[in-house]
Amino acid sequence: MRTLTSASGEEEAVTVRRSESADAQGVDSLIRPSTEAAFGRVNVIRLLEKANLAVTLVNEKDHILAHASFFDHPPGDLVDQAHWEPFLEKHFSSEKCTPLNTLFLHLFVAQPSFATASVKEIMRAVFTAVTELEHVCLVCPNNSNIEPALTEVFEPLQRLTDPDSPCIALICYRHNHCPRLHIRQARVEDHDDIMYIFEQQTVLPSVIIQPSFLAQLLEEQNEKNHCAVFEIDRMVVGFISATADADLKQVQNSFELSEFINLHKMQQEKHDKPAVPTDAKEDLEEQGQTQTSTSLQEETQSPGAEEALKTPRIFCIQFFVISKKYEMRSVDFLPYVFKRFPDLDICMITVPTLSPEIPLLQSFLRLERHTTTSLLHELYIFHPAGLRPVEVRPAVTADRPAVSDLVQGLRFSESLLQDLDHYYETRRDVDGVPLQAFVAQTHGQIVGIVIIRDEQDIEYIRAHYNIENFIYFSHHCYEEHAQIRHFVLKRYFQHFTKHLFKEVLRLAHRSCLYHRFYAPHHSQENSCINHLDFVLKSAVPVRPRRQIIYPLEELGINAPSRQITEEQAPFALSLISRKLTMEPKVTVNARIVVVGASDTGLSFLEVLCFCPHLRFNNLTLISTHGFRGDYNYEDIGFLSTSHAYSTRDLAQLPLLSCVKVVTGKMVGINRKSKYVLVSGFGKVPYDHLILCTGLQYQVPCPTGLIPAARSSQLPAQASHRRYTGAVPSNLFTLSDLHDCTAARQWLCANFVELEDNAIVYGNNIDVYTTVETLLSLGIRGSRIHLVLPPPDPGVSCFTDSAVENAVAAAMGKAGVKVHQNCVLLQMNNGEHPDPLTFVTFATDAEPLHLQCGVFINLSNKGVDCDAFKSINNSFLVLDKRLVINATFQTSDSAIWGAGPLTKFSRYYHSDEWSHAHFNSKEVGQDLGAMFLLLFDPTLESPDDPLSETDRLVPLYKQAKIQGGKLPGGYNYLHFTKPCATNLTGPPVKHLQDRGIVTGRVKTGNYFCLHLDCNELVETLTCFSLKPIPVSNYLSLYGKHQQLLGQLLTYYHQGLIPDLYSFFRQSWSLAIYHDRFSDYEQELLQIISTEPTDNESRQEEMEDDNSDVLPLDTLQDPETVADVTSPMNSRVKAPEHVLIGPFIKG
Repeated sequence: MRTLTSASGEEEAVTVRRSESADAQGVDSLIRPSTEAAFGRVNVIRLLEKANLAVTLVNEKDHILAHASFFDHPPGDLVDQAHWEPFLEKHFSSEKCTPLNTLFLHLFVAQPSFATASVKEIMRAVFTAVTELEHVCLVCPNNSNIEPALTEVFEPLQRLTDPDSPCIALICYRHNHCPRLHIRQARVEDHDDIMYIFEQQTVLPSVIIQPSFLAQLLEEQNEKNHCAVFEIDRMVVGFISATADADLKQVQNSFELSEFINLHKMQQEKHDKPAVPTDAKEDLEEQGQTQTSTSLQEETQSPGAEEALKTPRIFCIQFFVISKKYEMRSVDFLPYVFKRFPDLDICMITVPTLSPEIPLLQSFLRLERHTTTSLLHELYIFHPAGLRPVEVRPAVTADRPAVSDLVQGLRFSESLLQDLDHYYETRRDVDGVPLQAFVAQTHGQIVGIVIIRDEQDIEYIRAHYNIENFIYFSHHCYEEHAQIRHFVLKRYFQHFTKHLFKEVLRLAHRSCLYHRFYAPHHSQENSCINHLDFVLKSAVPVRPRRQIIYPLEELGINAPSRQITEEQAPFALSLISRKLTMEPKVTVNARIVVVGASDTGLSFLEVLCFCPHLRFNNLTLISTHGFRGDYNYEDIGFLSTSHAYSTRDLAQLPLLSCVKVVTGKMVGINRKSKYVLVSGFGKVPYDHLILCTGLQYQVPCPTGLIPAARSSQLPAQASHRRYTGAVPSNLFTLSDLHDCTAARQWLCANFVELEDNAIVYGNNIDVYTTVETLLSLGIRGSRIHLVLPPPDPGVSCFTDSAVENAVAAAMGKAGVKVHQNCVLLQMNNGEHPDPLTFVTFATDAEPLHLQCGVFINLSNKGVDCDAFKSINNSFLVLDKRLVINATFQTSDSAIWGAGPLTKFSRYYHSDEWSHAHFNSKEVGQDLGAMFLLLFDPTLESPDDPLSETDRLVPLYKQAKIQGGKLPGGYNYLHFTKPCATNLTGPPVKHLQDRGIVTGRVKTGNYFCLHLDCNELVETLTCFSLKPIPVSNYLSLYGKHQQLLGQLLTYYHQGLIPDLYSFFRQSWSLAIYHDRFSDYEQELLQIISTEPTDNESRQEEMEDDNSDVLPLDTLQDPETVADVTSPMNSRVKAPEHVLIGPFIKG
């Protein structure tokens, strides 16, 4: 905070922050007649929405003292925003004002007594935050009365035309508020000043603490070692030490340097030429860069290329420290150090992975590390070409050859050039959609290109993605939305990416740009994007919205438009708007490794990837069979589903663009060196390791006991032993979709046409979905043997006996043979098991002998053997499961655990609860929220960790969900409230357990709801021959029965013969809306403010001895229920986007 003094001497502690939509009312209250005279009539909400930068000055109580909005163009009624440069050059002396270094003030308001101090503080803050900004201009109509406070910081621009020009222009210069730092060579006399700056840091480099190290560093400067200091008003505020003696061998082994080595090759050819002045040298370097980057493939394949490649000329920054007050000016040293090393091409700096990113690195290019490198640092580089300003302009026909060279060798470069040709010819693409093309150039050379097209599906995007988390849609015209078709920018200019998009928005008269990321294998992907990480760092990821499954036939003309309901290929969406082009992102380089592509692991990664102001550079997912988004439950079958992530859901998440996927199994953990050993890959280093492998079915181990043994006589642990022998080629243990795909392909190729038996072994819902899959493949029921091991105590596949009986009847009708209470005794009579042709099971009677053509195992679910050994051998605490505390931490502070793999420590005395009892997706989300506390500067970590006496395990609220297709072609959905198992005492009974049942299992229209004692929906079971609208029904969980159209009342009156039809009525669609919960919360807030008024009204009525009872509709449940009662509903289906103040979170 800083202290401001008003004109009357009053002091206020203030902070300058970015404006929020909630500031609109406070800003509007500060507008005075003089404000309208200078800036015209202002719509504050629209201004906040469209401004490139809007800042608000607040005091300690968060009361607004002043506000300023800045745009990248003058007011639109004076000059077109795309042509302001020639306008200013014509009328004023403004040749130094460019789109890169200039912003325009569109509004300034302040409390009168603090106006002068406020405008100075705001200008200081703006110049500090925007490093490339040099000028702020104020352009107003000629007759404007400028606020006196503004005249103290703005000075008039010299006119070049007559005094009757249409406006006046004033300018504010950087050097008056936040001047650039002076850089000079460090001297020995600077030692104490430099040490003082080092001592202000929270962590000191160990070498700096050594006696006389710094003095020696300052004394031994030479051509290869330079030290410099930053000065402001002759006061040392920073220090830098650079050297040309860098160990580049380790750098080349740890980071991807091939592109820059090829660049160096081109520069080596010019090394023997006569020396040239620095400016000319930079021009040649830029030309060499252009030639090299566009012909990388040719040079790599040229004869003798390896001999021509030498170590690139790089100098390294050894030490860098600067006062926090001036850290935004860190880039001021770059021109200086390149002059000190005139023969070197690249500046390099390494930082520890766990260090927060300093502002300096936002101008540097981060290089990708090799996944297996153990180096605990990130590498950033900067090329002197990046010091040149970049100009953005519309593409012209003469740019075609240069663009062709720029994109040569890139994926989908042909598509880009085709769109560019269409732009030249008709300004439209092949579908007739308008196109716009822009190029980025420096010193006349093209270094980037962006091609956009009108966003034709904006209603679809609005309905399917939460873009209104970032924009007020009503303040953006339809023609202001555009889609990024192609984006290419040379790597050295990555720090200009946001400026490039800002200029595209200005020149194209747009306000929002959207980037669609399709899965790599998808046919819709034909955009040339290079480099994708540049786009993602500038954009914010947009969450997909849960969709209503509309009963279109019942709705008729009231159905939503086809633009909303028509299905498109799924994609992940990113958004760039005007106000986001100057919004900084915090980069996190910590190496976060997730083991297991389970629901828990994916939801954890989802939380990190969707954080809009954080960019995680080192997210890694280790999965046995890679990313599971390539498979589809519905197409493959076999396993049931939790409905957490469908293939479409995964395609709408930015996981593939943000997460590195390592395919293989974890076979070891080295806690000391912090790496995971992965089969078929090698070492994967980590800073934070997340173990969420879940549980897998294990290959059954025959007991090997005498065939005459009965299942009841076998020891309990006999069926849980590890199988260590050779796995038969026709034995399939199905744990994930990859296993199911392999099994399906094998069955179709080797089994379906035969007459052998298929044995399905296990006792859970998956065995029934597997039987249905086998029947759907055309395998006769008489060939299928369902072998059920003895169930665990108190565990049942189906909680509803009616469903269980219907499934048994369907299997009997199909001819499937079911064998109860069986334990595997032998395979192939104890001989070599491959191929498996004969199996023996112990039963309650005589042993069961079965001929076997394929054995599908779905039994003995537990921790994967390799995962168990890895965890156990690394000496993490194991108690059948990985032991964690209430905050997901294991006995190692760098290793976390979540999901069914884990259990809570025994000191919680809650053995009946574990993550396996909860919704795995919710558990992963909670872990992600816990992780954000470590990295998100906008969140405050709890001051006091959990005390030893506060040993409570977390409980989660979302439903446990199961679904799948059961024998007989029945679609099954079941969800229930999380509950504990193995309770030591008698179960607690609800005061009431109200069941609502319609239909019958035999007719395939069975629907059962259970309400808890508070009349909230606690359990749902659907058993139907027709498709189930799953997402709709999942919305019913936790809803009060009166909110569901007085469900209980109408059911008992016999007015609900069929719940399926009841929940297809138009009144229910509002409840399925993804923002209905927000609407409920808003109503609750309104209700919470009402009682005082109602009580006072009731008192008045009592004083009047009125016979009229007070009408409290908000507290009358029946009246509330009438709002959504199906008997009173003659309403149109709700729009896909509810309009209300709850839209903006």
